[in-house]
Amino acid sequence: MGRWEPDARGRLEQAALELYLERGFDNTTVAEIAERAGVTERTFFRHFADKREVLFSGSAPLKDAIVDAAVHAPAAASPMEAVTTGLEVAGAVIQQRGASVGKRQAVIAANPELQERELIKMASWAAALADGLRQRGVPDPAATLTAEAGIAAFRVAFTGWVQQPKRRNLPELIRESVEQLRAATAG
Repeated sequence: MGRWEPDARGRLEQAALELYLERGFDNTTVAEIAERAGVTERTFFRHFADKREVLFSGSAPLKDAIVDAAVHAPAAASPMEAVTTGLEVAGAVIQQRGASVGKRQAVIAANPELQERELIKMASWAAALADGLRQRGVPDPAATLTAEAGIAAFRVAFTGWVQQPKRRNLPELIRESVEQLRAATAG
């Protein structure tokens, strides 16, 4: 393989994304990803369980950050304000990832299996947020309904953000999406 290079994980992520966009997710192998990244397949599997995980590996820490922010929102915050606080944290983290976010979404949009995985991720975020709201004393079904509604608002904001040629601030778009949801359900 030659001389050791730092950041094997980052290079694997970049190589996988490039190959998925060039060849399609289904037509890309782990061996090809490893080769382009300049590592062995064994190194790939040290970092990722499979080639899907390259796209979803940051989900668990991000979910934890969302729930932590929601749980620790000011005590006076309404359940939806607490959820919005958590989702804005996610928005800030996602926004920092830059152009790779749009590329990742293009790969997911082109593959039904990955779309399903993305929906499962969103469902796990909603369930975790509902648990966080229960920790704040919000009873069910209000905790579940609020978390699910928050995730719906997040998805609308995120989709709009990814599709913008010149991206606005994602946390602001999330807050606007939540406000539009409130306005739509106020009557």
